[in-house]
Amino acid sequence: MAERSTTAVDVADNSGDDPLTAKADKATTDGVAETQKAATTPADATDDKGVAPKGGDQPSIKAPELHSGHKLARRYRLEECVTRLDGFSSWRAVDEKLRRAVGVHLLPADHPRARSVLAAARSSALLGDPRFVQVLDAVEENDLVYVVHEWLPDSTELTALLATGPLEAHDAYQLVSQVSQAMAAAHREGLAHLRLTPSAVLRSSTGQYRIRGLAVNAALRGITADRPQRTDTEAIGALLYAALTQRWPYETDAYGLTGLPKGLGLVPPDQVRAGVHRGLSEIAMRALANDGATASRQDRPCTTPDELAKAVAAMPRVKPPEPTFPTPPEYQRTTYQQGTYGRPQPRPVVTQPLPAPPAPLESRTGKALKWAVGALLIAALGLGSWQIADRLLGQKGTSQEPITTPTADEKPKPLQPIAIAGAHDFDPPPGGNSKENPDDVPKAYDGNPSTYWPTMDYIGYSKFGNMKDGVGIVLDLGSEQEVGSVDVSFLGHTSVELRTAAAGASSAPSSLDGFTAQTSGSGTEVALKPPKPVTTRYVLVWLTDLPASETGNYRGKVSEIKVMG
Repeated sequence: MAERSTTAVDVADNSGDDPLTAKADKATTDGVAETQKAATTPADATDDKGVAPKGGDQPSIKAPELHSGHKLARRYRLEECVTRLDGFSSWRAVDEKLRRAVGVHLLPADHPRARSVLAAARSSALLGDPRFVQVLDAVEENDLVYVVHEWLPDSTELTALLATGPLEAHDAYQLVSQVSQAMAAAHREGLAHLRLTPSAVLRSSTGQYRIRGLAVNAALRGITADRPQRTDTEAIGALLYAALTQRWPYETDAYGLTGLPKGLGLVPPDQVRAGVHRGLSEIAMRALANDGATASRQDRPCTTPDELAKAVAAMPRVKPPEPTFPTPPEYQRTTYQQGTYGRPQPRPVVTQPLPAPPAPLESRTGKALKWAVGALLIAALGLGSWQIADRLLGQKGTSQEPITTPTADEKPKPLQPIAIAGAHDFDPPPGGNSKENPDDVPKAYDGNPSTYWPTMDYIGYSKFGNMKDGVGIVLDLGSEQEVGSVDVSFLGHTSVELRTAAAGASSAPSSLDGFTAQTSGSGTEVALKPPKPVTTRYVLVWLTDLPASETGNYRGKVSEIKVMG
């Protein structure tokens, strides 16, 4: 199994059932202490809608009796038992080889779901998508089956975020956009979640959402679904509904959220709480099953994560709220400052009358200056009259074309998309090896926001580990075009430059000096506009500073490039 970085998956918290050991505060799988609320009720009636245990009720199986300090494979030292439930246990552990925290699920090898758990864990590990909490190892050893996964101490469950209130519209937009794109990618590889609840979604300190328990949570619980894509899509709709309203979109209370009033049915979020974003409210209704009926709006319901991701991408982007700054308190003088003790008393000041200045240009020098200026004006008038007469005489007897001047009503021609004929990665020396995931370059301009071209993983520093100035993608427009703007979408805050090859170039330059820098920018949605339109065939999108990746290193991800002219 490929080695990856920090974090864990807590299946019991994500199952909707109360763990046997949940009596007081316990450590959740994102490394944050969480108080178990006695009022929280199981969500099986709502969360398992369309989902059924595999093979009927399973007999009660005792979880393996292990203790803190026990080592697995002479490497993973168990530290704290997080959950002991339904024949398996979940632990916080330490990988002594890599000196990092990990999470471990343990089952006896004769558990009826042991084989399905191993298969699900290995399939999830092969996906390798950083938007999911990664499975690091899946082993059967000494009558035990255990799954090792990441532990994310700096991430927060969506359950904890919603406990303080509904999310801002921008945060809810990022939630449904990132989760739907991630699940669409998983389903394209034949993987489903089936337990996508608020405790299965984590938000990192950088604002990125990650999903834990892909395939593994359902396998541990023995859960299957006749329509897995429909099940996961409805679950994403429920997450968005909860994020907008702080209410669970079913009649049963679940995950610390109050359900809807009984007998009322599924009410749109913008009718549950004032101020809800109308577009996000409609997206939530299109994703929810609505008891088998179609969505309440005119648009078609979304039945797969891919349809949901495309619907979110088609709506206008929700901008983050403007930052607010507190008003500084008004300065007030104290009584001591207002006193006169110890200060010198003011004395009357005797003002001396100042002599009046002479009138302007009345002096000897001023008169000479007036004569000089007058002579210059007369000479200029004479020269101008001579030039006008000469021009009129030269144009006598010739036809004059009408002179047109632009009016205020004329508007500049709108920019149109320019097709990209081809592209390749650009990683020149010094420092470059000309190998920067070339097979994934077409994903940067395929029109699908859920795919992306990633750079290599760089260690230690955001500027490519201080090994090179940058990497990028060279776009071939097929022929020379007038480029007015290049719009680039990133996953994570990234710095980027727009560079172009010289007009008339028959092939793309092989060095950075062959491209001319036009403009630069940074962010997740960057519009690169040169000072004036540039005629070129080859455009270089040059990344200069990378965001932090989930592995603790640095990696750039370009999800979409559009060239306008």
